[in-house]
Amino acid sequence: MSRKNIAAGNWKMNKNYEEGLALARSLSEKSVASDALMILSTPFIHLKAVGDIIKGQPHMRLAAQNCHQKAAGAYTGETSLDMLKSVGVTHVILGHSERREYFHESNELLAEKVNAVLDSGLTPIFCCGERLDIREANTHVAYVANQIKESLFHLSTADFGKIIIAYEPIWAIGTGVTASPAQAQEMHREIRQMISEKYDGETADNCSILYGGSVKPANAIELFGQPDVDGGLVGGASLKADDFCAIYDAFGKTNV
Repeated sequence: MSRKNIAAGNWKMNKNYEEGLALARSLSEKSVASDALMILSTPFIHLKAVGDIIKGQPHMRLAAQNCHQKAAGAYTGETSLDMLKSVGVTHVILGHSERREYFHESNELLAEKVNAVLDSGLTPIFCCGERLDIREANTHVAYVANQIKESLFHLSTADFGKIIIAYEPIWAIGTGVTASPAQAQEMHREIRQMISEKYDGETADNCSILYGGSVKPANAIELFGQPDVDGGLVGGASLKADDFCAIYDAFGKTNV
C-alpha cells in the first residue's frame, strides 16, 4: 500500500443510531478537493447503514473500532472479521490506548489481531503511544518502539506494507493538549526510522503514519504540514461534520 494522506474519524462510544446516520450523510455530501482518504470509524450499530451511505464515494472508507481475533465461536459480545467484512468495513482500528487501558489488550494479543485482520484482507490501523510519565522520563521513543516491535515486526515486508500506524500520545487524547507539530514530527520520524531499519527505506517511506491527540481545525494544517505526518486519527472533532470537514480540507492547505 502506498503512502496516503488520511483523515480518520474515531467516533468512540458516541452518537445514537439516527445521529450517526445524520453525521455520515453530512460528510458524504461535502465536495472533495483532495485525494486524501476520509475514514469513518463508527460504533458497531452504525456500520451497515453508514457503509450504505458512503458506498460509491471513492474517497471514503468504513472502519470498525475493534474486532475479535478468532474467526467465530462462543465469544459473547464480540464481533468477527467476517461479520465486519459483510457490512462493508475495510479498516479496523487496533490497539487504541483506551482498549489497552480499559480492556487490558497486550502487545501479544494485538499481534494476533493484526494477523487476523490481514488474513481477512482488511487494513489494520495500529495505534501506539505513551503516557505522560513516560514522556516526562524521556523514554517515549523506546516505549513506542517496543509496542511496534512486539505487535508488528513479526510481519513480512509485504504484510507490513498493508499497515497504517497511528501515533497517539495518551497525554494528548481528549485533553485539549496537543503535541506540538515539532513533537509530532519527531516521533513520526522516529517511527519511520524504526521501520526503515527493520525492513527497508521504501517500506518506511510508503507507510502512512497518522497523528492522534486533540486534532482540531485550528491545528490540523500545521500538524499535517510536517513531512512525516500523513494525517490524523481524530476523536472529538470527528463528531461534528463542519470540524471534521475542515480537518480533512487541511490537506489541501499544507506546504508538504
